[in-house]
Amino acid sequence: MAKKAFFITGTDTNVGKTLIASGLLVAANNMGLSTAGLKPVAAGCEKTDAGLRNSDALLLQSVITEPMAYEQINPIALEAAIAPHIAAQQEKRVLSADRLAGFCRGSLNQANVTLIEGAGGWRVPLNPSETLADLARILRLPVILVVGMRLGCINHALLTVEAIRNDGLTLAGWVANCVDADMPALQENIQSLAARIPAPCLGVVPWLEPAEPNVVSVALNQAAIAQLFTGA
Repeated sequence: MAKKAFFITGTDTNVGKTLIASGLLVAANNMGLSTAGLKPVAAGCEKTDAGLRNSDALLLQSVITEPMAYEQINPIALEAAIAPHIAAQQEKRVLSADRLAGFCRGSLNQANVTLIEGAGGWRVPLNPSETLADLARILRLPVILVVGMRLGCINHALLTVEAIRNDGLTLAGWVANCVDADMPALQENIQSLAARIPAPCLGVVPWLEPAEPNVVSVALNQAAIAQLFTGA
């Protein structure tokens, strides 16, 4: 089976990119596919005896089938929970899309499905001239967009879709993730997005407490995901 890789982005920070990525990986596992997950740069890491560790990267590590060292999943770990380029400046480190792409390339052919998760939204800076979008562009990866369903999400989603397409990349699909337990006109917002986003909806994930990858995987559109990951 052909190896496939996708870049996971979101309409903003705290829209559930890692949770949705983990749910997608579990869904792939349940289809009998091997999986790998990467969080190339993560800000907001905790000091441990093993070194800096990020909860998002650890969640990805917990659901993939392929044995991957933490440093392979998250090669750039930054301590401050702020924008990555600012956290890197504080640690006197330099981020570059080419270097991140180099880290990722070594893992792209390990599994049937590999998901590479960005940080924040599409235009999060890496340095004065590059953003995380440049990583997806260098790797030529199709993109899966996580839309955090809350007031303002339609504008954020459509602007992100426009930017992805203007960068010459394919929007492979999108997921509506209900991050607001009481969002007014939720279904109308989802319908508005579906009518305007030129890519399949891979699922509508309800407000979940607790939110766990296994539960997320059940809420996803299994037929759409099977088509995306296997072509079946």
